[in-house]
Amino acid sequence: MEERGNISIHTENIFPIIKKFLYSDHEIFLRELVSNAVDATQKIKRLAAVGEYKGDLGELKVKVAVNKDDRTITISDNGIGMTAEEIKKYINQIAFSGASEFVERFKDAGENKDQIIGQFGLGFYSAFMVADRVDIVTKSYQEGAEAARWTCDGSTEFAITDAQKEDRGTDVILHIAQDSDEFLETARIRNILDKYCKFLPVPVEFEGEVINNPNPIWTKQPSDLTDEDYKNFYKELYPFSEPPLFWIHLNVDYPFNLTGILYFPKIKNEFELQRNKIQLYSRQVFITDEVKDVVPEFLMLLHGIIDSPDIPLNVSRSFLQADSSVKKINTYITKKVADKLNEIFKKDRETFEKNWDDVNVFVKYGMLSDDKFYERAKDFALLQNTEGKYYTIEEYKALVQANQTNKNEQLVMLYTTDADKQHAFVEAAQNRGYDVLKLDSMIDSHFIGLLEQKLEKTTLKRVDSETVDKLIERDETKESVLSDKEKEELKGVYEQAINNKNMTVEVTPMSPDDAPVVITLPEFMRRMKDMNRTGGGGMMFMGDMPDTYNVTINANHPLNQRVLNAGESKATVARQAFDLALLSQNMLSGAALTTFVKRSFELMTKE
Repeated sequence: MEERGNISIHTENIFPIIKKFLYSDHEIFLRELVSNAVDATQKIKRLAAVGEYKGDLGELKVKVAVNKDDRTITISDNGIGMTAEEIKKYINQIAFSGASEFVERFKDAGENKDQIIGQFGLGFYSAFMVADRVDIVTKSYQEGAEAARWTCDGSTEFAITDAQKEDRGTDVILHIAQDSDEFLETARIRNILDKYCKFLPVPVEFEGEVINNPNPIWTKQPSDLTDEDYKNFYKELYPFSEPPLFWIHLNVDYPFNLTGILYFPKIKNEFELQRNKIQLYSRQVFITDEVKDVVPEFLMLLHGIIDSPDIPLNVSRSFLQADSSVKKINTYITKKVADKLNEIFKKDRETFEKNWDDVNVFVKYGMLSDDKFYERAKDFALLQNTEGKYYTIEEYKALVQANQTNKNEQLVMLYTTDADKQHAFVEAAQNRGYDVLKLDSMIDSHFIGLLEQKLEKTTLKRVDSETVDKLIERDETKESVLSDKEKEELKGVYEQAINNKNMTVEVTPMSPDDAPVVITLPEFMRRMKDMNRTGGGGMMFMGDMPDTYNVTINANHPLNQRVLNAGESKATVARQAFDLALLSQNMLSGAALTTFVKRSFELMTKE
């Protein structure tokens, strides 16, 4: 028996068009053909389960073989197979009608290669991206069915002939084109299989070896798994990573289907954050690791697998953005992550605190980007003070209320972005009985604003943005040992000694134990600098403005009384005190530092 035919479509040769627009990456052909073989294998298994096939199933598997001499790749299965009529229906009619529609829609598409093409039934025809001829040799599971061969050379003509095949199933034989030699290399084929077929639900054999794990742990029930199972699977996914902190097993079948495992990795510093570590699968077939629209952006830092049959294999960004199931999955994952973190916090707070440095970036990023996540996370999000103690937001707010004695209803939370550099200011605050938070990560410059927005009658001020009393806005006024005239004179001496219009000098009575000179960058100015540095804030013009500092002179410090009594050396002593304040904040360098050192020696040797 031999049958020849022509496909009635409005183009001389459809395959160059398919080859150009079907996929941007030609290696996808192997995923499509192996996935088809897996589907055929699973179908015979289901038919046997419901009693419609009573023959011997045998060992169900898919085989991939490369013959470099013959320039062929063969994908074989022992699934349901096809009759000649079924070949005509599924390979010719359905696929080519889809192909015709595809051409009409995309013949003028230019560079738009990210369209959804699965809807056109063209998965099989991806073979022609790398082959100049494709043969199908197949035999149906149906009793008495004859084997058949389908051949197409990339034109619109095909031939169906009788074939010799003893066993049920299908062989797809690709005769590799001259411009696709790379796919005749066994290492290249193995890499593609490892990427796309690593967890297919049917064993896939290549070079005599099963290269996939047909039963990955995300397909199992959490009650059947141990911690070691989860850790070993993480090692399988990311062999060179440290063990994860903890994980979340996703398993939902309504209102959408979703399984998977998300891991919280250890992060040593924020510069090591890596996205595209979550892999998206559909029925255990790898789709992509670009999951931005499926997973909330703040959770892109997690690692793991998400598998949903509701997402088609050939998926575009526009589909992900518009699909209602994807949006529901996104919301579900957000809730699931929040619930898991809350559960760990309540169950074992000590362990949660130990892991906080690694998870706080996820949590803070989520609170900043998603109001619903903020509401869920505010009860377990932690704040750490300079003594290393952890508090929830409400716990810390209560601590501040207990410690502050100001009569102003506004609470002030003090924080440091560098406890070592700002040590003198931290110590001054602690000596007054005030607690200081550590908010020293890149994301904290944004998180500070969020806390102020969410917490009523609360403001956050960096500990070095003013003198302590001004930060807390205490009502009490200290007596000054200097008269008003002396204070005015002292101010003039320092202004002359500093000689910098960007330094605003103020003489204020403070405790004699406080520093003689305190240099501060106002909170507003510093925040704008921090926001600009981290790429936010929307006020980039601030980057061109010079820093304007406040210089507070302690009227009650003995050194400043000496300045007034220094005669002709007033300006020299004042400048020395000012440079010491600069030095304490690492603000003295270059020629100014050299001058300071020389002056120090001169003052020490002066009689």
